[in-house]
Amino acid sequence: MVYASIITIGDELLIGQTIDTNSPWMAEELNKIGVWVKRRVAVGDAWDDIWTALDEEGETSDIILITGGLGPTADDITKPLLCKYFGGTLVVNEEVLAHVKYLFEKVFRRPGPMLETNLKQAEVPDVCTVLMNQRGTAPGMWFEKNRKIFISLPGVPNEMKGLMKNQVLARLQQHFKMPFILHKTFLTYGIGESFLAEKIKAWEQQLPAHLKLAYLPHYGNVRLRLTGISDDKNKLEQELQEQSKSVTSLIGEWLVAEDDITIQQVVAKTLKESKQTLGTAESCTGGYIAHLITQNAGASLFFKGTIVAYDNDVKKSILKVADTTLRSEGAVSEATAKEMAKGVLEKLNTDFALATTGIMGPDGGTVEKPVGTVWIAVGNASRIETQKFNFRFDRIRNIEQTAHTALNMLRKFIQSADSAGK
Repeated sequence: MVYASIITIGDELLIGQTIDTNSPWMAEELNKIGVWVKRRVAVGDAWDDIWTALDEEGETSDIILITGGLGPTADDITKPLLCKYFGGTLVVNEEVLAHVKYLFEKVFRRPGPMLETNLKQAEVPDVCTVLMNQRGTAPGMWFEKNRKIFISLPGVPNEMKGLMKNQVLARLQQHFKMPFILHKTFLTYGIGESFLAEKIKAWEQQLPAHLKLAYLPHYGNVRLRLTGISDDKNKLEQELQEQSKSVTSLIGEWLVAEDDITIQQVVAKTLKESKQTLGTAESCTGGYIAHLITQNAGASLFFKGTIVAYDNDVKKSILKVADTTLRSEGAVSEATAKEMAKGVLEKLNTDFALATTGIMGPDGGTVEKPVGTVWIAVGNASRIETQKFNFRFDRIRNIEQTAHTALNMLRKFIQSADSAGK
């Protein structure tokens, strides 16, 4: 097995000012070519901490990928540190220098002469292989030490991805003999992690050593990820297929998809294939369901839009929720959710509708309707189904839980409507 470590550099990562999106993306791409990421380490802009991380990860992994700290400002210390770490001298790389000048003169079109700090971007350790960065000024750098590969990349995600895709991954495949790492994912809804584990306990215990199962719970669903590692890809694919048949026969009641996709992608796939449309009426979720649906390309093929009826006047004037319903039952009620669903069906002229109304918190709850009380309605022109939920989380988690639960309700409704021929 070829192991990798990812080191991200920057104080902004440690204080939460910037979220590290580089590491997950890099780990996924490395996994695709047969590299297993053993550790991810974040360090600040401190010389000793970076040096120690290089030492420790060099002992642990075959490949050490470093992102960040390559800019032109004084706090970007990665390049001079790497130069000293690998016993080199900083020299001007003429190809990088020409590229930096081209960017400033032809692409950025910055007025005035280039600053000395910008020109310093062309300086690289003479002991590295330069990886040309076509998307920015800071080049990538490839070092070899004690039969280990150290690769330094810019922290800017777009620049890092360009270097990884165009140069790094191919070089690594040439340098190492990689095994095949394959995954099979199963998305389940309606059963908790511990109950699911009990259902498949006997099957899991008989898995061979090179097949590993992981449980990934998230917002009312549990994904099962079966991972196999082998030098024989065809044999591994066959094994995964056989094991998949065995486990799906045990979890069929809760199985939503045999793929690593989200519930919104499941709904999208279903509606696209049936050429049916959807509209949503959102109160407590504030458009979050529409956001989830439209994250993926092709949503316009089935999603007509949403009406964010946060205020009762909007519920009445746009969705035609009766004033008597709001006064007698309240905005958070089964009757209001039903009328919202009916209203969006008529207003947007869709095949299916989804509506949410609830109390997300932290305020607004009562004894009868505490924070986390939610009514969800899904339906079509023939019928509307409703369900009440009592979530127990903070505001953001309640919104997310409501959205995912509503989408799964919609999935089941569409499935039952199709079965009934409606």
